[in-house]
Amino acid sequence: MLIIAYIVLGFTVIQLLVALANLVFETTLPESTDAPDDRVSVLVPARNEEKNIGNILDDLINQACRNIEVIVFNDQSEDRTAEIVTEYTISESRIRLVNSGGLPEGWLGKNFACHSLSEKATGKYYLFLDADVRIGKDLIGRAVSFSIRYDIDLISIFPKQIIKSFGERITIPNMNYILVSLLPLVLVRKTEYPSLSAANGQFMFFRADTYHKMKPHETVKADKAEDISIARIYKENGKNIACLLGDDSITCRMYSGFRDAVTGFSKNVIAFFGNSFILALLFWFVTTFGFVAVLSEFSMPVIIAYFIMYLLTRFFISASSRQNIFYNLLFIIPLQVSMGLFIYKAFINKYYKKFRWKGRNID
Repeated sequence: MLIIAYIVLGFTVIQLLVALANLVFETTLPESTDAPDDRVSVLVPARNEEKNIGNILDDLINQACRNIEVIVFNDQSEDRTAEIVTEYTISESRIRLVNSGGLPEGWLGKNFACHSLSEKATGKYYLFLDADVRIGKDLIGRAVSFSIRYDIDLISIFPKQIIKSFGERITIPNMNYILVSLLPLVLVRKTEYPSLSAANGQFMFFRADTYHKMKPHETVKADKAEDISIARIYKENGKNIACLLGDDSITCRMYSGFRDAVTGFSKNVIAFFGNSFILALLFWFVTTFGFVAVLSEFSMPVIIAYFIMYLLTRFFISASSRQNIFYNLLFIIPLQVSMGLFIYKAFINKYYKKFRWKGRNID
């Protein structure tokens, strides 16, 4: 038990240092917009997005960066998504609608949508943007400037999450807790190691020339966690990538309740651990029950130090992620329970091959 206690204590120190690094070092898109007026193709895959599509199109129309084209791929939507986009195309010539002709065998829906959009795009840069994301008027210009300044082939951003319901409060923060406690984001850009990679498919900004050489969405056409896989493939091929956290200029309400969040996160939670269920379970057990070993083996000063480090880690992660610190500390226990549920559901889905997303079986 003593060895386990030391492992728990050491891992907690590492988490604290990583979380502090992500708070101290720049992990958001810089404000500079001194970028040339190169065309950006904004590519939006959309399936049953009638509640969101109008909002993101409004944001794009009002961008300070005017040299953009917006192409929406209607992925066999069963609601008014296509009708809403068509209404926008009448008054805004920069917006186009592409309708899916059907999903080919061997492809997942979003990957095929993104690949199809890339074949229609004409810009020097490609921005793949989910329909439920909201962006500020300067964001695209800032992304172009950042790409040029650091010679970046792929920029990905985890948007600031809009959390409204109780079910969201005990699920959504887990994504940033895993990411920001395990990966110093500054090293994603500054090192060449594929293991230090991360990305979020809600915002993927590519240099078009590199994209066409790599054909990333075609390469990972059957991958549920295509964003993380693409980031690793880019690094393996010597390409420069950056993974950042969002602020008020890029936000998203990812899920609308507990059930949606559990279903959604079970799709890709294991990818954060290199697709290893064992590592995911170890992370969950150490962060959930590690305190038992610490309490049984160490003196009171060490126990107090352990709990202070544990809480500070949560504090730093919440601050760097622009999330409510009070709620994230208050709901530590239900957050850990929901994380365990993500992992369990991911295992069941993989074993029985019954994972469904937006009305499709994606296994």
